[in-house]
Amino acid sequence: MTELVDILRTEHHLSSNGYRSLLTCDDVKVNDYLQSQARQVANDVFGKGIFVRGLIELTNVCRNDCYYCGIRKSNTAVERYMLTAEQVMQCCEQGHKLGFRTFVLQGGELPRDKWQWIAGLVAEIKTSWYDCAVTLSLGEWPKDVYKEFRKAGADRYLLRHESHNATHYSMLHPAEMSLNNRLQCLNWLKELGFQVGTGIMAGSPWQTLDNIVEDIEFIENFQPEMIGLGPFVPQHETPLGNHATGSAVLTCKLYSIFRLMFPNALIPSTTALNSIDSHGRIKGIMAGANVVMPNLSPTNVRELYALYDGKSSVNAEAAEGIAQLEAQLKTIGYHINWSRGDFNKCTIHNAHNTQFIMHNFSTQN
Repeated sequence: MTELVDILRTEHHLSSNGYRSLLTCDDVKVNDYLQSQARQVANDVFGKGIFVRGLIELTNVCRNDCYYCGIRKSNTAVERYMLTAEQVMQCCEQGHKLGFRTFVLQGGELPRDKWQWIAGLVAEIKTSWYDCAVTLSLGEWPKDVYKEFRKAGADRYLLRHESHNATHYSMLHPAEMSLNNRLQCLNWLKELGFQVGTGIMAGSPWQTLDNIVEDIEFIENFQPEMIGLGPFVPQHETPLGNHATGSAVLTCKLYSIFRLMFPNALIPSTTALNSIDSHGRIKGIMAGANVVMPNLSPTNVRELYALYDGKSSVNAEAAEGIAQLEAQLKTIGYHINWSRGDFNKCTIHNAHNTQFIMHNFSTQN
């Protein structure tokens, strides 16, 4: 089984059966070897620095009705909010003073006529803090709107496909939502020059081993710059609220597989993982993740952005707890990398310096 790990590290690809074997392997030595190889690859490329992103949860208003999500439009129990432009700028100002050089604007899918407000926010952030990157995670929009977001200065876009299997996708989403449209959006984002991220929920309801292999192979073919995945965590006010929480072990195994597949990818150790496992963030990094996203949102709205139950947004998961995060990383020999952390197609790291062989993505490209 360790030979499969070596092949994946060398060739960045396995057969479908190879992925199945790794995913179902319960041999502790093999799984430890998988993680150690992924961690070594991440260290070779990025060193011991972990990129930080300042997460700003713009709104819990959403036009969609995904069966797993706590801010779905049918959830009448949630108190809705939308940050003002002034609040967003205050979050960015605080984050910039703390050292953040990437801001992630995340939220529910707003009504179509709100795109200009989003583009205006991006433009104002880029004008005020020209040295910072902006990542958007705001769902599906027409291609022309994505183009306006890009023109405003957005650098990256995260849009998890959730499941590449149409039958499984339909079990997680209402009929008016289309897997084909989700995949089309991802292709548009790539065409427009964003650094693009996609991903899944590990252990989502009715997810099979074949589904996960299909997702791995889709991501392998899509070649994203970012891979965002975490465990499924139920939210009690949703139709899927009684389903079991996903596995931290499976999530970390997927981090390792994707790190060996994509040595240069930006892979967050997600809040969801840390919400189900108090050591989840560290376990994710030890499995090959290289990004964390402390919460910069105003403290009075963090609980309202209730995608799932038990979401962590304090201490080392919060911007104001950055010293705790630094201390946590130090215990495993890592530190915060305060740079923008753009995707690089080819990066060589050694003990003395990091050399970028090919230029970064930027809004000027």
